[in-house]
Amino acid sequence: MSIEPIKDTQTVTADGKPTAPRIHGMITRSAVTQSDTRGELEEVFRVDWDFQPDPVVHVYRVTVFAGSGRGWIVHKTSDDRIYHCSGRLHWAFYDDRPESPTYKMINKITVTDSTRTLFVIPRGVYHACFNHFTDDAIFINMPTVAYDHANPDKYRLPLNNDLIPYDPSETQVY
Repeated sequence: MSIEPIKDTQTVTADGKPTAPRIHGMITRSAVTQSDTRGELEEVFRVDWDFQPDPVVHVYRVTVFAGSGRGWIVHKTSDDRIYHCSGRLHWAFYDDRPESPTYKMINKITVTDSTRTLFVIPRGVYHACFNHFTDDAIFINMPTVAYDHANPDKYRLPLNNDLIPYDPSETQVY
């Protein structure tokens, strides 16, 4: 049996912008790394970037162990602002907002040490991340509302479910 190779499709423009449409309200900002003989420095978030207007009220760090995944989660009253620090993660997003122009759209983003990114996940958008690699990954979350331990704004679905047409085991690693 002969297997035909599959031709790659365009995924980015000549200036590096993704060609796939983004979920409405999803914002990404690539990190700019400043390097010198002492090491590297990156700004994670600045109010004057006009990136996302809500104040920083809570910051926490998350490690995703090699071979594991986190999610699916969704928030009803807050947005997540995620900054990918280290490692490699495949992120997936599902727009479950009936009023959104991108209702039921899925987005996928892969972030690595060399593509560190800050992104906003709007309330009502399910999200999950998968670490199919051999090293742990780390991200920082700066949600728009501080975590309420007594009444968390966090709703979960299992990784495989009937709502989100996405199979995390099908994420390709080349």
